[in-house]
Amino acid sequence: MTDKIIIAGFGGQGIITLGEIMAFIAMKAGKNVTHFPSYGAEMRGGTANCSVIISDEEIYSPVFSRPGTAIVMNQPSFARFGPLVRKDGSLLVDSSQISGKPVRTDLEVRAAAVTDEANKLGNVRVANVVMLGFWAKISGRFGLETILAGVAEFFAKKKQTLVELNLAALKQGWSLA
Repeated sequence: MTDKIIIAGFGGQGIITLGEIMAFIAMKAGKNVTHFPSYGAEMRGGTANCSVIISDEEIYSPVFSRPGTAIVMNQPSFARFGPLVRKDGSLLVDSSQISGKPVRTDLEVRAAAVTDEANKLGNVRVANVVMLGFWAKISGRFGLETILAGVAEFFAKKKQTLVELNLAALKQGWSLA
């Protein structure tokens, strides 16, 4: 099984970090993975996206044109990447930041107010991890324990104080699905 995922939003939303966490968890689970970031020169506030491929088989290229899943965290990304999702794919939307619905009816659209949920947890910067939990439950790619262990290890390497907040954010996203 191969998952081709595009994650998009604006700089400062943790878009690239979300892709890094997904790739880290997939590697820990023994999957083949690529993570390919792209962002504008202005960083915070500019556009950012990354592609992640998670596969049971060898990956020959990190580049793809039709993702199976698009995770979009702002309106411009919704407009740009929503139409690229392959038929019968998934579009995951931060409804705190995005209004409107896609005109396509040939894909699954799931929305959650992940930014609002992050604010409830006291830190808007964990919206990306709320979205990770939302994606993880919907995709069924990894179980909750695998995701929790991966997030704990990922953030422990950066800063131990971030672990508990991000675990709470992950659980909140999981429950939204």
